[in-house]
Amino acid sequence: MSSVELARLGARKAAEGVRAGRVSPIDLVEACLARIRGLDDRLTAWSFVDADGARATARERQREARAGRLRGPLHGVPIGVKDIFDVAGMPTTGGARPFAHTRPAVDSTAVARLRAAGAIIVGKTVTTEFAYRDPAPTRNPWNTAHTPGGSSAGSAAAIAARMVPLALGSQTVGSVLRPAAYCGVVGFKGTHGLVPVAGVIPLAWSLDHVGVLAPSVTDAALAMSVLAGRSVEPLPVSTPRLALAPALLRRATPELAAHIESVADALSRAGATVSKVELPPSFGEIHDAGLAVLEVEAAAYHEPWFQTNADDYGPEIRSLVQAGLRRPSTDYVRANRARLAFRDDVMPVLAAHDALLLPTAPGPAPAGLDSTGDGSLCAPWTSAGVPAISLPSGLAASGLPLAIQLVQAAGGSARLFGTAVWCERVLGFSQAPAV
Repeated sequence: MSSVELARLGARKAAEGVRAGRVSPIDLVEACLARIRGLDDRLTAWSFVDADGARATARERQREARAGRLRGPLHGVPIGVKDIFDVAGMPTTGGARPFAHTRPAVDSTAVARLRAAGAIIVGKTVTTEFAYRDPAPTRNPWNTAHTPGGSSAGSAAAIAARMVPLALGSQTVGSVLRPAAYCGVVGFKGTHGLVPVAGVIPLAWSLDHVGVLAPSVTDAALAMSVLAGRSVEPLPVSTPRLALAPALLRRATPELAAHIESVADALSRAGATVSKVELPPSFGEIHDAGLAVLEVEAAAYHEPWFQTNADDYGPEIRSLVQAGLRRPSTDYVRANRARLAFRDDVMPVLAAHDALLLPTAPGPAPAGLDSTGDGSLCAPWTSAGVPAISLPSGLAASGLPLAIQLVQAAGGSARLFGTAVWCERVLGFSQAPAV
């Protein structure tokens, strides 16, 4: 298998190839490192690449595979890790200035589970500063004049450019699904708490989710099963019941709204039932409630550093912390009550369907690198702590990817994965950036 063919393997096919003896972990790592060397000067997806460490681990995984000692379902699969997750022996920068840098001796729980499953950690992918909105230097592989989104910018770009077959991300507002949508890959985050966040720089504890970015739905499901410590593999779905909320389509550009309608028609022709639904009145409060919780919890984490290093913070994260420090505690309590009320109100709507279908973002990746785009269509489901997935579904007139978002009730990750597999097969999106 050529280096190009190896680089195009998803995580599941790579792992299957290693198990069957068709794929060498050494060759797989070298193919990934070659892509990084050839492309990262243009894309800046990586903050740290441990080439020597990845090669050494690949040699070990190859010896183990040949001896029939497979560590787990990701044996020999190279992975990128967003630079807010601790990886033993590698720097954790959080995309911030040196005052916040550490070099941990212990893996975050997520990374430890990936290692135990046989994964090979290639390095750290670029994040926006402290996983908030100050743009990272990463560029979109589809068009380098456009944002890749944030905050999991490096992970999304690395998957789109086939630098690794799997990457870790995190989502507090829309930081896995939005960059996945902008970069034309799959992004998934499960029910809040499905994957432990120990060893991950927090943004807001009540909202932080560990997620994955991958080339396909089944790749994401494989990784999430490892990260969750239990199977969330797709449940079979033959004729999914989908919900469509017109109020959400009105938040998209005309081009994207028309695209979502055409996707709904295509899914319906393939056998899905698509029903229009109304969101509960508490949906009207969820944006402000989520923002209040985010401000206060970010301020609580950053306050010790902020007292002496405020000038070292970027403008967006500095404003967030300042707003949280000013906000009364009563606002925080009211906001959390509103957030949980929306969660309780929307759960029956979600549970009555196999997925709620909506846009991931209001449009394709915006031009310019001075913002990370709009996460408002992801935020309600992050605030509610329910599983959500973004799938590439077509191309805009500009040539940039378009995406759909599917959402399910809390605890429904396997059901959501099953629905997403069905939709992915019907949509048949196969385009890739010309890099």
